Amino acid sequence: PDLTGHERFGLGNVKYNISRIHVTAVELPSASISLLPGSGIKLVIRNASLTIDMNWNIRTWMFKDSGRGTVHISKVFVTAMFSTPLDNTGPTSISLTSCQTTSGDVDIKLNGKT
Repeated sequence: PDLTGHERFGLGNVKYNISRIHVTAVELPSASISLLPGSGIKLVIRNASLTIDMNWNIRTWMFKDSGRGTVHISKVFVTAMFSTPLDNTGPTSISLTSCQTTSGDVDIKLNGKT
């Protein structure tokens, strides 16, 4: 979905819109899944990266600008725990019970026009 909003800065409001968001690359060099007897599943992802392309535009009382942008997020670490209740009364369900995520580097490149 598009991201639209506004922020208030010293000289006034800045309205922004980020649209046409596309994930163009995902790298998962180290991922593992472990079964946890009696409780569920543990997913660990190490040193992942993600690249996103998008359109952006901003508008203030003084100027407006728009263009294309790329965001590259690297050194991403994720640990997620899922519970898998074992009852024979219906279909198997999986619930996310905890999730921790950290990222090391974020590189943002904005190409614009005035």
